[in-house]
Amino acid sequence: MNSGRALPRRSDRRLRAITPVVAVAAALTLSACSGGGKSGGGGDTNFVTNTGGISTVAVAERQPVNKIAGETLDGAKLDVADLKGKIVVLNVWGSWCPPCRQEAKHFAKVAKETESQGVAFVGINTRDPNKGPALAFEKDYGVPYPSLYDPMGKLIVNGFPKGSLNPQSIPSTIVLDRNGKIAARSLMALNEEKLRTMIDPLIAEK
Repeated sequence: MNSGRALPRRSDRRLRAITPVVAVAAALTLSACSGGGKSGGGGDTNFVTNTGGISTVAVAERQPVNKIAGETLDGAKLDVADLKGKIVVLNVWGSWCPPCRQEAKHFAKVAKETESQGVAFVGINTRDPNKGPALAFEKDYGVPYPSLYDPMGKLIVNGFPKGSLNPQSIPSTIVLDRNGKIAARSLMALNEEKLRTMIDPLIAEK
């Protein structure tokens, strides 16, 4: 018996199922391997961007990140919240991204040099459909720290609060203070000197 309600067509059901995934992918595609842009999500932002393209937030205005946790490229479990008490450098990258390759050696060097000063580096690998190229990237550039595997960009979209300094390009670098709060952001490839300008002031904070 026909109840009078039309059943949704198969194509409609499929469209609804893939829409959230497409939205995440589109957000990353628009900004892939690009620079510039302000904090996403609207709302009040209390940060200053210097002439070098690095944004910083005063201690009293910093916001904590949301949950950033998952599986690393090596298959281990990692939760950024467990690193509270350390300065955490979050670097969003992809093996396919030329600026990511340009900055990789600088990140590897600074990560080793600052480990004894309470600095922890964590990569967020995105838009690599399988782990093989990303693992080869880490080996080629001697990356000594773990990277969360985030092929669809869910950690990038959901890990940072509305109105905060969040990743808007690939590469992006976000630095958290010892309380797990967002202190600085860059939306471009960094050399050693510029990376240090983000980290050193936080090392000096007491």
